[in-house]
Amino acid sequence: MSHEIDAILLEDTRLSLDELARSCQVSREWVIERVQWGLLLSEDPRTADPASWLFDSRSFMRVKRIIAVERNFECNPELAGLVADMIEEIELLRARLKAAKLDED
Repeated sequence: MSHEIDAILLEDTRLSLDELARSCQVSREWVIERVQWGLLLSEDPRTADPASWLFDSRSFMRVKRIIAVERNFECNPELAGLVADMIEEIELLRARLKAAKLDED
């Protein structure tokens, strides 16, 4: 039975490497490779043991986006990370635009 997490996680929720991999249905190695390529986590992955890595809900959503882009467009991880960056930037800009419109009213 699959135990995929496909819900909005609370802001302060933290997932271990194994929990993230299991909930996104990818291998530990898949996540570790994306961290080493700089697509996940903001800390330097070379200085930390993967067992100590913690991922937040933003990382969870980013992994789901990267997975979808890699699978749907059969692209490499770096391109999928770039697309995830662009999606996140668009969401941020839309939120700012919405807030600016509310301030005008």
